[in-house]
Parts: sequence; C-alpha cells; structure tokens
Amino acid sequence: MDMSTLNWGAVLVAALSTFTIGWLWYSQMLFGKVMKRENMPTGEDNASHGVKVLVLSFLWTLVMSFNLAMFLNDNKTDISWGAVAGFLAGFGWVAMAIFIIGLFERKSTKYMLVHAGYMTVSFIIMGVIIGAWR
Repeated sequence: MDMSTLNWGAVLVAALSTFTIGWLWYSQMLFGKVMKRENMPTGEDNASHGVKVLVLSFLWTLVMSFNLAMFLNDNKTDISWGAVAGFLAGFGWVAMAIFIIGLFERKSTKYMLVHAGYMTVSFIIMGVIIGAWR
C-alpha cells in the first residue's frame, strides 16, 4: 500500500474521535460507575491517570487509526465500507480479543462488554471518518 495516498487529517481526526469517545464512554454519564464497580471493587479511585497514560493512550489510538486507514487505503473506499470495515475490525478482532483475555483474567461479562462496546463503536466511527474523508 502506498502511504502517500493516506489522508493524514482523517487519520488524526479518527484518532481524536476514539480518544473523545473513550472520555465520554468511561465518564459517569455512561459506563464510569459500572467500570468502577467491575474494575475497582475495593473502592480505589483511578480518576487521576496522569499525563503519561493520556499521552500513551492517544499515541495508541493514533496507531489504531493509522492501521485502519491502511486497510481502507483504496479509491473505492467510501463511508459505508469504512463503517463496515470498522465494525469488522472492532467487533471481529478487538472485541473478541477482549473477551478471550477477559475470560482468562476471570473478568465479569459486564467488564468485557463495556470495553468491547467502546472498541467496536470507536472503530466504526474511525472507519466512517476515514471512509468519508477520502
């Protein structure tokens, strides 16, 4: 694949979208309370992650966005194929990996569903952005 045909703006915006969805997804408005119960049964608060975690998280979302953009790096890619490819990658690869790891770590189904849902939605949105912004 030719990286010169990538839309780097779309890659960056797609990464920012995943970072933003994560902020909302794990907030108290959506699944923050569930994850606190499922992930920190002792009541410890993990709200202050620090700059290092935020920077690394963004870098890794950038890698995910770039990776998806490389898969979608074709002139025939459009918004609908971007969404489908995002779903297939998010649900078919990432969510299933989360479920497998969660099983071995003996995590609850709620825990796995929240994380898998976040990744599936994020990949769909990344695919839509990359597919639409050709």
